[in-house]
Amino acid sequence: MHVLFIHQNFPAQFGHIAAQLVKRDGWRATFVSQSAPNLGQTQTAGIERVTYTIKGGATEANHYCSRTFENAIWHTHGVYEALAARPDIKPDLIVGHSGFGSTLFLRELYGDVPIINYFEYFYAPRNSDMDFRKDFPNLPLDSIRAKARNATLLLDLDNCTAGYSPTKWQRDRLPDRYHDKVDVIFDGVDTQIWKPMPDAPRILQNRQIPATTKIVSYATRGMESMRGFDIFMKAANRVAKRRKDVLFVIAGQDRVCYGGDTRHTNGKTFKEWVLAQEEFDLNRFWFTGLLPPMELARLFTLTDVHVYLTVPFVLSWSLVNAMACEATILASDTGPVREMITDGETGLMCDFFDVDAMAAKIESVLEKPSDYSHLGPNAGRKVQENFSLDVCLPKLRDYYAEVASRASL
Repeated sequence: MHVLFIHQNFPAQFGHIAAQLVKRDGWRATFVSQSAPNLGQTQTAGIERVTYTIKGGATEANHYCSRTFENAIWHTHGVYEALAARPDIKPDLIVGHSGFGSTLFLRELYGDVPIINYFEYFYAPRNSDMDFRKDFPNLPLDSIRAKARNATLLLDLDNCTAGYSPTKWQRDRLPDRYHDKVDVIFDGVDTQIWKPMPDAPRILQNRQIPATTKIVSYATRGMESMRGFDIFMKAANRVAKRRKDVLFVIAGQDRVCYGGDTRHTNGKTFKEWVLAQEEFDLNRFWFTGLLPPMELARLFTLTDVHVYLTVPFVLSWSLVNAMACEATILASDTGPVREMITDGETGLMCDFFDVDAMAAKIESVLEKPSDYSHLGPNAGRKVQENFSLDVCLPKLRDYYAEVASRASL
């Protein structure tokens, strides 16, 4: 079986799947991406790498609402050109991330070869990430653009043989008429990395953390309103002023990955803007930057409370990774989170905006950890039984094989 994976980046959602299929099942995997391999490298973990380039893209001359589609077409054409130059590549199955449009032209090269698209998020101007935070309003034009941003996804939904989404919440955002075409299969957590470390020393980035110090953690790719960084900092500050034995560890970068936060921060980064809203004792807050996986897993093991917040949007992998490490988690009571966290069983839930309640729940865990000691192990079991690579990889392999055997639409 030869699977052709396509994503703008490598490894993204497919790298670990492709590597396991090559290693465990003896499949052949080719990965097309814009990100190039290291100099002279043609394979990564047994995966053949092909690089595509884009020759244009959206400019200010393009309508604001059509720029995403314009960029997607350039990526799609870049993929087409890179593969047209490689007639030796003859896949049995094509798997690509929808949103970049990158598989859209490949029927012209590969005819009836089945195509699977990975559907991550379908945009909506209401009851979504776009209107959840009234304190950070979008421009009216953003609401209009949401419809246009779905153009490539709708084309892929029509063009693909089948699709999948990692969670039911994400799948259910797609139009109802396509639900039967899109399965729900999680990507899979590598529980050889994301696991409890019961004997781990209390050291992070070569810093010794005293046994008498409580740890409250927060992890994010970017510090932004969509992941509730400002809400976390407000709740943490309340705890900091009432307890002197807590260190707040924030893993992530001072950047905005999603949304228009910088419209509201008067030239500051979102982190700078948040820190200017209140007085913080910054000796109590440790900003580590991005942590490599093993260090982040150590943090999830050491933490007394891990806080995860999100608006209704794509779920962060960090939540499931923290669950796998058996962290005691306090999470926002929002749609994507409810699929993972059951309040009182696998974690604690709190209204996204209720800073006082959030602070109180953090303190409750710190005060009586034994009352909550069941949450982490329950969360870890849930990941092992439902979301680990050992569970998800066979599902994906069987799904890929089944779709590869179908007659193309």
